[in-house]
Amino acid sequence: MAHKQTEHEHPIAENLGLDGSNRRTRRVRCWMIWGMAGLATAFIAVKWGGSNSADQLQYKTQPVRRGDLTVLVTATGTLQPTNQVDVGSELSGIIKFVEVDYNDRVGVNQVLAKLDTSKLEVQVLESKASLASARAKVLQAQATIKEARNQLKRLQEVRKMSNNKAVSQHDLDAAQAELDRAKAEEAGARAAVSQAQASLELNQTDLSKASIRSPINGVVLTRAVEPGQTVAASLQAPVLFTLAEDLTKMELHVDVDEADVGQVRQGQQATFTVDAFANRSFPAKIKQVRYGSKTVEGVVTYETVLEVDNSDLALRPGMTATADIRVRNVNDAVLVPNAALRFAPPESQERDGASGRGVMSVLIPRRRPSPPKAKADAHRAGNRQQVWTIAKGQLTAIPITTGATDGIMTEVAAGEVEPGMELVVEVESSGR
Repeated sequence: MAHKQTEHEHPIAENLGLDGSNRRTRRVRCWMIWGMAGLATAFIAVKWGGSNSADQLQYKTQPVRRGDLTVLVTATGTLQPTNQVDVGSELSGIIKFVEVDYNDRVGVNQVLAKLDTSKLEVQVLESKASLASARAKVLQAQATIKEARNQLKRLQEVRKMSNNKAVSQHDLDAAQAELDRAKAEEAGARAAVSQAQASLELNQTDLSKASIRSPINGVVLTRAVEPGQTVAASLQAPVLFTLAEDLTKMELHVDVDEADVGQVRQGQQATFTVDAFANRSFPAKIKQVRYGSKTVEGVVTYETVLEVDNSDLALRPGMTATADIRVRNVNDAVLVPNAALRFAPPESQERDGASGRGVMSVLIPRRRPSPPKAKADAHRAGNRQQVWTIAKGQLTAIPITTGATDGIMTEVAAGEVEPGMELVVEVESSGR
């Protein structure tokens, strides 16, 4: 019974393909199908990766051109009068009246304000009385001298007539001493006269200084005093007025950075703008580059003075100005945009060669190349840099040596770039 069942099962297994040989055949076929699928997947990945880097990235370019280049140094500062004078008071007292106001034109020796002079006038009268008294004492001393001289002369004549018997030598010596004392008193009286004279002149000078006068021809910029105000000039003279001598000629004081000061020279031309006239440019000329430095928050600058013509009086002291100093002019130069010097290719473009290495390049990874920025930085030693152009659909680096720059365009001192050549400045878009 068991033997018969086996004979019936064998044709069934054969018809269903469950015998051992058919199973091996199917296994081989399965491996072949999976291998072909892997190859197809690798091929598609390679083709997709190569076309993605080459076809989907688009670049923005700018042309190389030939032209003139002006190198500018920019600095900020304030406008100031060529000669500004602070007028104060050497005396303390109460302001009796003020003669001028803001923007008034004044002349040399013109009275600006005046202190109350009541006390000063009394001091002058007192000094005059002291001088008169000292002079009277001089007259008195002169009379005493005359009297002592006559007395000495009389004693000498009597002694002579009496053959040295009527008047002793002691009396003669006493008379001579009296005459000498009278002369000394006269000298002291004369010294007192000089002292009283000096005191009078001092008080008269103080009286004249009670009238505060202008030392220059100019314009009143500030007035810091009002009638009735008390002025205290104990340690230093308080500033009552600020005068500008001539506002038609002004100075612009700017702070030039230490990195740029080596290019700035006396006589260079410049232009500047102020906020009050945003659409107007004013000419100026370098007058002085000072050696003394200033350090503010770690930034070292050098004060530079520019001459400014202000004939129309449009500019005013204290205005903040931004100056562009022309330090160099380059004519007929090959110029490249600064954006092209800053451009670094995407990392994918540095590895374009990977798409041509076959399937193994995808299946077996390789060591990542150095970042392009590091390569560019290593190449940019000194003025040696590189720019990129598109040749035969691929990015191509061109080494150049740069010269002067105005911040937008840079002169090419050496390198295989020609006017009209398109240089890559940035990645514009991606097709993903």
